[in-house]
Amino acid sequence: MAIQTVGHRDYFLPITRQGEVITADHADAPSARTALTSLGLRGLTLIGVVGLAKGVSPTIEYGVDVAGLPHAVVGVIIALLVLLPETIAALRAARHDRVRTSLNLVLGSAMAGIGLTIPAVAPASIWLSGPLVLGLDSTHMVLLALTVVVSSLTVVPGRATPLQGGVHRVLFAACLELAINP
Repeated sequence: MAIQTVGHRDYFLPITRQGEVITADHADAPSARTALTSLGLRGLTLIGVVGLAKGVSPTIEYGVDVAGLPHAVVGVIIALLVLLPETIAALRAARHDRVRTSLNLVLGSAMAGIGLTIPAVAPASIWLSGPLVLGLDSTHMVLLALTVVVSSLTVVPGRATPLQGGVHRVLFAACLELAINP
């Protein structure tokens, strides 16, 4: 974030096709009512996404079983489906040379989507049939703990460097690789 706002701010400013900087990049702050309405709608849509993921998971499980992949791949596919709308919006922003908007969409949606999914799924599992299984074995629990520690050292202070971002990419690649080949 420091790279976006301080060190290399010029790289992330939105520009027109002619290379002119767009200064009107921010909208006015929403009213308290609009913010609360948005928060409530976010909760409803999260419940809808969880319901859709629950409905589509048997088909994904069948496809993963047919392909002979480990069951953990189901979670990876569902996470990718949950993040798909924000990914499309980020790609559109990147196509229009709005790098900062694109990065913020990707990072924000990933952190919010994944960070809110478990708290939403846990209470929803009370009303849904079947047990709540997070699907993390001991290897993935270690990777999760390592990711939390690395994130607390890099992202939380707000001074992540490209090298530290590379560490996050390596952790992500290791998680995907161990999901496919345990």
